[in-house]
Amino acid sequence: MKMSFRWYGEDDPVTLEKIRQIPNMEAVVTAVYDVPVGEVWSETSIQHLKTLTEDAGLSFDVIESVPVHEDIKLGKPSRKRYIENYKENIRRLGKAGIKVICYNFMPVFDWTRTQLDRELPDGSTALVYYPEQIEKMDPMTGELSLPGWDASYTKETLRVVFEEYKKITEEDLWANLEYFLKEIIPVAEEANVKMAIHQDDPPWNIFGLPRIITCEKNLDRMLKLVDSPYNGLTFCTGSLGVSPENDIVHMVDKYSAMGRIHFLHLRNVKILDGGFEETAHMSRYGSLDMVEILKNLYKNGFDGYIRPDHGRMIWGEAGRPGYGLYDRALGAAYINGIWETLQKERR
Repeated sequence: MKMSFRWYGEDDPVTLEKIRQIPNMEAVVTAVYDVPVGEVWSETSIQHLKTLTEDAGLSFDVIESVPVHEDIKLGKPSRKRYIENYKENIRRLGKAGIKVICYNFMPVFDWTRTQLDRELPDGSTALVYYPEQIEKMDPMTGELSLPGWDASYTKETLRVVFEEYKKITEEDLWANLEYFLKEIIPVAEEANVKMAIHQDDPPWNIFGLPRIITCEKNLDRMLKLVDSPYNGLTFCTGSLGVSPENDIVHMVDKYSAMGRIHFLHLRNVKILDGGFEETAHMSRYGSLDMVEILKNLYKNGFDGYIRPDHGRMIWGEAGRPGYGLYDRALGAAYINGIWETLQKERR
């Protein structure tokens, strides 16, 4: 495995210098954040990120994310222009040495939580999703905003896109994903960049919007839309793991053996009735068996990228919820310890 860490650019309080000091840290996972969704990233901006990362002693291998424009997901005629822009971004990132592009096909919103600072019994705070809270929320009022969401929506444009999605069924969304993949995967193959779709988070419909990248059956369907090693997964244990129906240990074994996990987000979650809490990475704190997950990756010769996903806020740290330094660094150390043990046991 190759250890990596999410970095939100030069205004991220978690600096490259701090990331570099985490043992066994190899790569930074980042993106160009000052370009509107759907437009082409400048080669200058890409090169600037590459230079900053490599000057800090880290590799510039993974982009998270190149967002997919809503017109592509909706299947509008304008999608052709945005898909051509997406292809050009793949080419430019491949030219810069990027190995993996993470993306998602979630309508309107990326990951969704109902509270960003829920205090856990140990005094840390974490991201949570409680059904009784989600029922009272209306995203069109602007009351809920999370890191990673497209901040360009106004209340009015959000209402318009919600109206458009009322006409879109899950099968429509599947058809639009298939169209997109058949266009971009040949370009990814030429550029030698592996595309890695992130699962819907949480893996069920929210706010009346359809979601399809949610379970083993649907992951199988997605991978068969274009059966290429360049059409793969950002396997997120936390996103899939909040559903009791998903057997995460089995799924990691299956897809890593197939060589279709290109990037892995590793975090633990505590499953609740209709909701969940994010926890410390260790197995005992949540519902996922992190050791068995890593055992299966190791058994199958996984050599892709892993990053410790959302962390709690601990030790009085302030910053971007879920993306502080301390708990994610502890998560990286925990993963490293398990991996080294597996390596020594094999020898």
